[in-house]
Amino acid sequence: MFGILAHTVYRQVFAAQAIALLGTGLMTVALGLQAYELAGDRAGAVLGTALAIKMLAYVGLAPVANALAERLPRKAVLIGADLVRAAIVLFLPFIDAIWQIYVLIFLLQAASATFTPAFQAAIPDILEDERDYTAALSLSRLAYDLENLLSPLLAGVLLAVMSFHWLFMGAVVGFLCSAMLVWRAAMPERAGGSARPFLERLTGGARIYLATPRLRGLLALNFAASAVGAFVIVNTVVLARGGYGASATGVAILLAAFGFGSMTAALALPRLLERTSDRLAMTSAAALLAVSALGHAVWWLAVGPVGWPALLALWAVTGALYSAVLTPSGRLLRRSAHAEDRPALFAAQFALSHACWLVAYPTAGWIGEWAGLPAALLALALLAFAGVAIGVRVWPRDDPAVLPHAHPDLAPDHPHLAGDDGRRRLHAHAFVIDDLHRRWPTAS
Repeated sequence: MFGILAHTVYRQVFAAQAIALLGTGLMTVALGLQAYELAGDRAGAVLGTALAIKMLAYVGLAPVANALAERLPRKAVLIGADLVRAAIVLFLPFIDAIWQIYVLIFLLQAASATFTPAFQAAIPDILEDERDYTAALSLSRLAYDLENLLSPLLAGVLLAVMSFHWLFMGAVVGFLCSAMLVWRAAMPERAGGSARPFLERLTGGARIYLATPRLRGLLALNFAASAVGAFVIVNTVVLARGGYGASATGVAILLAAFGFGSMTAALALPRLLERTSDRLAMTSAAALLAVSALGHAVWWLAVGPVGWPALLALWAVTGALYSAVLTPSGRLLRRSAHAEDRPALFAAQFALSHACWLVAYPTAGWIGEWAGLPAALLALALLAFAGVAIGVRVWPRDDPAVLPHAHPDLAPDHPHLAGDDGRRRLHAHAFVIDDLHRRWPTAS
């Protein structure tokens, strides 16, 4: 898997992603501690609201940003978003009111809603081979795990010698380094396509996404993963400090356990996906994730909280299953659109998957505050089961790339019909939703 780093351009963009995420991880720890300082035991509700605002920015702005930036140089868009993020984080250490957290989080994530889909859509253009791209997805998952593993550990070391406010500077450095590395990389520009009206560019990705059965299944599994993941992200600081009396370093260690599990799964997935289908791997992991969360919630309500070592193990298992659900997503997106439509499709995935978090984050924070953390975990586990059930139903077990289909709306001499059977204009090829294929073919 690490052999893919021999690719010069990918190595540069991977380093940009990893360094930015390391800084973001420091900022996440600092933001949780700052919320606890300002709100005390209400920190879970504050973080839940802040993260819901983050999701609103993602859901509302990612498709708009992609549509606006479609004709701009990809590198300029990425560097500009990084510089804006660095500038905004400079203000975070000086927050002294909860409403200020909300405002700055919205502005910060508006820039991220521009950067992340554009960055993700660039990787398939850099790595055209399927195996290389699969390895890149796992390495990308490892980079995200820096936020959950190495950055909390680094935060724990730094907190021993400095105030948590200084951790925000790590995010500033990360974004600036990311911008520099993107500037140095010879990134390919967007694939050329026909000029389209703004409204079509805005909605095209969502149209492709929602018309493709495997992507509807992906959305449901994203919902299952976000339901359980939201409990970890929102309530770890409250659980560790309020329930177990842990220090700030203990919070970082618990988050690191989640990251360790996620990293372990990401390392194992490339080989696993050579032997099994994406659907089987992702639905199995999502089902086990829901079962694990439900079992933890029932034990907590019936017996009481588990011991600290058991909690660390649970967070590691949760991280592994969470990663196994999310890591293969890029493979599904890549095979579900033409190259020129990928940026819009990745933006749609970014927006729709974060719409799931928009439901999960407030649920984790508000139910945790009103009814207690065990009740919040139980509610989220049930939501995860619902996501798994829908995903299994809407994603066909038999999901071939090549599908026979007809074009009764096209003229008999249309170039696309070359090689059809001459009777029903029936032919077969790798099927994706595009201007000529507006609906998924049915079995009939």
